[in-house]
This record gives sequence, structure tokens and C-alpha cells, in this order.
Amino acid sequence: MTYDIVLAGFGGQGILFLGKMIATAGMLEGKEVSWIPSYGPEMRGGTANCSVVVSDRRIGTPVVTHPNVLVAMNRPSLEKFEVKMAPQGFLLVNRTLIEIDHTRSDIEAAYVDITGLAGTVGNPRLANIVALGALIARVPIVGRDTAIEALKKELSGKKAALLDLNLQALEAGAQAALAHA
Repeated sequence: MTYDIVLAGFGGQGILFLGKMIATAGMLEGKEVSWIPSYGPEMRGGTANCSVVVSDRRIGTPVVTHPNVLVAMNRPSLEKFEVKMAPQGFLLVNRTLIEIDHTRSDIEAAYVDITGLAGTVGNPRLANIVALGALIARVPIVGRDTAIEALKKELSGKKAALLDLNLQALEAGAQAALAHA
């Protein structure tokens, strides 16, 4: 299976880190991966997105034009990328910041209070990890244990103190996504 993923939201929501964690977990599972962050005029408060491809086959192109997985962390991202989604795709919506519903009837969607849950865990900046937990609970891009391994790899050394909260955020996202299945 090939997952063509677009992750999009405001700069500062950890979109690029979210993409990096998915790509790292995919590599740890021996899958083919690509990760293309958007380094345009984005900055904290602006828009940011990245494309990730995770596949059990060789990747023909790392460019994602019609994602079969979309994580929309804010309304502009939903409005921009939903129309580009492939039929039968999966859409994860950050209900905290997006009050509108998706418009497509040919995709599956899950609405999770991503930013709200991150605040409950201890820091709204953990929204990206809540989103990761929610996403992999609903779509088998990578396994939960592998995502944990990727987080441990990234959050080592001076960042080790952040691991526990990140693991709590991952679990909170997974539980919320499964509760809304």
C-alpha cells in the first residue's frame, strides 16, 4: 500500500515535525519513504505543509498532488487540500480550529479536538503528536510501537524530558480517534 499524505496547518503547529515522525517510523519499518517540507514564506502563524509518501513499493515520485491521507490542522488547510484528495481517502480534521465539515462524500473523515487534547495533556504545542496518534489509530501507515520508537529516537539526549508528554499526547490522540470511529 502507498500512502500519499499531506499534512497542513499554521506555522508553529509542528507540521514538519509530524511529517518527519511519520517518515522516520516508515523507515524504521523498512518501508520506502519521502518527506518534502514546504519552506516557502511560512512562519509561525502563517501556513505550513509537507508531503510524506510511505510505501511498501518503490516511490515513483515524492510529489503528492492527490493525497489519499490529509491532516488538516486549520480551516485554510482543509479548504485548500480537501478538493485535491483522492477518492476513498482519509481526512483527519482538527475540530478545535475547524468548525466546518468536509464537503466530499467520497472520503472518510474523523474530527478530533486535536489542539484541545494537546492542552489537556499539558501543552497545546503537542497538537502534532496528538494528530500522529489519531492518524495511525485510524490508518495503518505505521504501527504505534514504531511511532513510539521514532519519538524516542528524536527525543533523546537534551530532549529526553519531553518524551513522556509526547507519549501521553500520542495515546490521547489514538483514544480520541478510536472513540469517534
